[in-house]
Amino acid sequence: MLGRSILLCGLLAASGTASAVTIYKYTDANGVVTYTDKAVAGAAVFVFRDRMVEHLEEQVKLETKKHAGGETLQVRNDLYAPVEVELSVTGVQNAVGAPERPIRWVLAPRSSIRLATLAPLDPARPLRYKPKLRYALGDPRPTPLSYQYALPWVGGPFRLTQGANGRYSHFTPKGRYAMDIAMPVGTPIVAARGGTVVKVENGQDGRGKNPSGNFVRVLHDDGTMGVYLHLMRGSVLVHEGQRVGTGTPLAQSGNTGNSSGPHLHFVVQRNVGLALESIPYDFSQPVDTLPNFAVVKGN
Repeated sequence: MLGRSILLCGLLAASGTASAVTIYKYTDANGVVTYTDKAVAGAAVFVFRDRMVEHLEEQVKLETKKHAGGETLQVRNDLYAPVEVELSVTGVQNAVGAPERPIRWVLAPRSSIRLATLAPLDPARPLRYKPKLRYALGDPRPTPLSYQYALPWVGGPFRLTQGANGRYSHFTPKGRYAMDIAMPVGTPIVAARGGTVVKVENGQDGRGKNPSGNFVRVLHDDGTMGVYLHLMRGSVLVHEGQRVGTGTPLAQSGNTGNSSGPHLHFVVQRNVGLALESIPYDFSQPVDTLPNFAVVKGN
């Protein structure tokens, strides 16, 4: 499988960077699975869409507090990271105090805020309105610092199989500058930069429901976030809210989610205004060299 992943991603890297490409998958007489950009006989279309999905609805919530004077709309953030929120209210009937324009706010980690209070014009009639909450992880205000990331694994050397703007799956804003590094399942994954663990997924087996598979997200001090994806089920060693340094063991590599073969998908993202986007980054040494964590490094 590792060889097939390298072959597949190498094929796509050579095909350009403009947009998504259609891949065909077939199994030959010897049982070897092959991916190609040619529509050969017996091949089925295999179109990969690596959409990073993180379900935050249980940790970022819009709450309605009813009281004698009306209703207060409050947003609660249970994450260990700031969250940018936007509240809009439409369809207002029999109410005063509804915001005419969307309200944006950056909510601190583990906090809540009251954004609007609506009161009835006629207390004998019910309030009617439709609130809508949009949110994105992180704070868009900090300026990212220039930083060279340590290689986020132990062992190797390994091979880069898909880089920035790869047509296979690195063509969306969230993953445009991601790197895929093929490696055996169970390879130790370590923090490429220090920060706070803000989100983990550890229970997914195989493709599952989340294209990202199992992952660890680390918030850096400059507001950027490093995300380590497709990790092995049950291997995550850190928890949300934990502070980690460069080289801290995070998990083991795997093949979960939308993954064509065992590899680590590593991406650095930041909030650009109610949206997460990947940003360019550099490793401190070539990918195909052995990382050296013999000397403890800082954040």
